[in-house]
Amino acid sequence: MAVSVIIGGQWGDEGKGKIVDLLSQKADIVARYQGGPNAGHTVVINGKEIILHQIPSGILWPHTNCVIGNGVVIDPRVFLEEVAFLKDQGVEIDDRLLISDRAHLILPYHRCLDTASEESQGSKKIGTTGRGIGPAYMDKVGRFGLRVCDLLDEQHLRTKITDILARHNKVLESIYNCHPIQAEDIVEQCLAFAQSIRDHITDASVYLNQAINDGKEILLEGAQGTMLDVDFGTYPFVTSSNPTAGGACIGTGLGPNRLDHIIGIVKAYTTRVGMGPLPTEFDAKFSEHIRQLGGEFGATTGRPRRCGWFDAVVVNNAVRVNGLTSLVITKLDVLDTLEEIKICTAYEYNGMVFEHYPADLKVQLGARPILEKHPGWLTSTTDIKSWENLPHNTKSYLNRLSELTGVKIGLVSVGPDRNQTIVVP
Repeated sequence: MAVSVIIGGQWGDEGKGKIVDLLSQKADIVARYQGGPNAGHTVVINGKEIILHQIPSGILWPHTNCVIGNGVVIDPRVFLEEVAFLKDQGVEIDDRLLISDRAHLILPYHRCLDTASEESQGSKKIGTTGRGIGPAYMDKVGRFGLRVCDLLDEQHLRTKITDILARHNKVLESIYNCHPIQAEDIVEQCLAFAQSIRDHITDASVYLNQAINDGKEILLEGAQGTMLDVDFGTYPFVTSSNPTAGGACIGTGLGPNRLDHIIGIVKAYTTRVGMGPLPTEFDAKFSEHIRQLGGEFGATTGRPRRCGWFDAVVVNNAVRVNGLTSLVITKLDVLDTLEEIKICTAYEYNGMVFEHYPADLKVQLGARPILEKHPGWLTSTTDIKSWENLPHNTKSYLNRLSELTGVKIGLVSVGPDRNQTIVVP
C-alpha cells in the first residue's frame, strides 16, 4: 500500500477537492495536513455540490477514516457547523474522524486581530480572508497558541486563555482601538468544543504511522497551493503555512521516507484570489469571460478569481519544491471554446529572461510572460471518457504541458462531477 500527497500546484483553487474525493474511493485514511477554514474544497456528487472547509474530503466515502493533522488550525465554530451539515446530508462521522491533539485552535480574538490588522493596512492589504488563520499561526510560532490538548484540562485552559488575552487585548485596545475580548466567553466556547470532540482527539502521528505499518492506503490532503507557500510562494502575498510536500510531513508527523506519490493538481489555465503577482493575467474583459465559463469564484469567500494562461514557470516551481511524481490537469473543458490557447514558458524583465520563478517581488510584479501559441480544439470535452477520444489539439496541448514540466499527466478533469475524469494511459 502507499501514502499519496495531494498538492496544489498553483495559487490554490485547482480542484483538489474533487481529486481527493475521487482518490479517496481507494483510500483507507485521508488526512488534512495544513491550513484552516480559509480553504474551500468543492466536491460534486450526482450534480450536488458539497463544500468542505475543515474536514477532509474523504469523509464522503463511508469506508474512509479522516484525520485532521497537527499542521491544521481549527476554528471550533466552523468545525461544528460542518459536522452538523454533513450529518444532515446523512454522512456518518462519529467513528470516522480523528483530530490531532497537537493541532492549534482559531478563536474569536484571532478573527478580530486578522480583520483589524488588514483594515489598518489601507492600500497595502494582502487580501486575507479575515478568518483568523494568520494570527493563529502567529500564536503557534510565537509559542503561546492554544492547542487541542489544552482543552482537556479546564484549570489549565482558563489560565492559558487569561494569559493569551492579556497579550492580545493590549494590542486590540491600544493599536486597533477595538473592544477587549472577555476570557470567560472564550473559556465557555472552548469547554463546549472540548465536550464535542473529546472522543475524537488522538496522537495523529502515532495513528498514521501505525496505519502505514498495517498496510493502509493513505491520502494526505493540503489546502491552498504551492504559490501561497510562506517560503516558496509570492511572499508576502501568501498563506501562513506550508501547503507543500514538506508541510505534509510536518503537518501529520510522518517522515519524508513515508511518502510514495506526490500528485500535483493544476488547472489547464491559471487563477488566484486576492492581491499579488499573476504574470499571465488576462485583461479585464477576457478574465470575466473565463471567470464565467469556469465559475471562478471562491468556494469560501465568493470572491472573483483572477485568471490567466497556464504558467509553466509557476508549475515548474511546484514540481521542483514538492518533487511531484505526477500531474492532474483540471478544468480543461473551460478552454473548449477558445480558438487559440497560450502557455507561458518564461518571463522577461528589464531585458533578462527568467525560466525559474524569482524571489524578488518587484520582478514578479513587473515580469512579462513569454507565451507560446497553440490552436484550440473548439469541441466540447465534458462528455469524453477516454484519452483516445480527445481531440487531436487537446492531446497536443496536454502533451506540451507534460513536456514543459517534465512530469507525466495521470488524470484530466473535464467537469465537476466524479465521472468527468479521464485516465491518461
